Amino acid sequence: MIHKFRFPFLLLALGFFLTACAGAQASRPEPLVIYSGRSESLVGPIIEQFEETSGVPVEVRWGDTPQLAATLLEEGANSPADVFFAQDPGGLGAVIDRLEPLPQDVLEPVDARFRDPEGRWVGISGRARTVVYNTERLTPDDLPADMRGFTDPAWRGRIGWAPTNASFQTMVTAMRVMWGEQQTREWLEGIQANDPVVYDKNTPIVAAVGAGEVDAGFVNHYYLHRFLQEEGENFPARNHFLPGGGPGSLVMVAGAGVLDTSDNQEAAHQFLRFLLSPVAQQYFATQTFEYPVVEGVVTPRELPALSELSPAPVDLADLADLQGTVRLLRETGVLP
Repeated sequence: MIHKFRFPFLLLALGFFLTACAGAQASRPEPLVIYSGRSESLVGPIIEQFEETSGVPVEVRWGDTPQLAATLLEEGANSPADVFFAQDPGGLGAVIDRLEPLPQDVLEPVDARFRDPEGRWVGISGRARTVVYNTERLTPDDLPADMRGFTDPAWRGRIGWAPTNASFQTMVTAMRVMWGEQQTREWLEGIQANDPVVYDKNTPIVAAVGAGEVDAGFVNHYYLHRFLQEEGENFPARNHFLPGGGPGSLVMVAGAGVLDTSDNQEAAHQFLRFLLSPVAQQYFATQTFEYPVVEGVVTPRELPALSELSPAPVDLADLADLQGTVRLLRETGVLP
């Protein structure tokens, strides 16, 4: 009798098993797909923390901000991306027509200076452009008061820059906004004439300045602090924040927006709320040495307050013409 009903029993059990699996599959959250122009070493830990605390599975595509912006435009409505986490406003501006307006509760904690006027992206952390210099060869008094000063032939062979870096390109975009196309072209040609040493990103510039390979370099402020944390206060490089509010004093943000084709907008908004939470903002302040964009977050004492800087008076929303900047960099031979 047992043998007679074994097969029907197995079918019944299999049916229950498949039904349970289907139910589990239906209740399992859809993965949140993030295109991140921020490096994994900087933001990977905070994305993992979101995944652990929220229970939302996350898939990240890492890359340079301009590259990912171009990919999003190419993919169009077929893009699997839910969130674009960009290194700078220029990358977000390049895909602004693909971004969905964000809920007010996501936008409101952030100062209006650090978010899109139409609410399509929001700043996550602040960074300032600076000149990192070798303290064994230079003092702040030896440095020009303005970026134009680095075109002086006295700086020939002594400068490091990273023309493919998104933040550098955003600074050049600010030059175009503030100085105009012709003066920006002249600056690029002037730096080119001084035979700058080319690096692929900011970190090797700071390393080269510390090693004495170059005397100064154009970087974001927070890269130096990582070297000081790892190598100590004797590391022979420091930041110089240019006075006068020129393009070299630009204060910008890494920011994020939600794609209008996203099928997972609830999780995407949850992710942005997490990035703007006190926990995540404190992470950016103390672990990556960036500026928090919400109030009430303690910053390290070695990080000068934003109020002490002379930021360039440019609206971040005006830094969207990344393609125009890349075109100018190519025309001047800065990019191939």
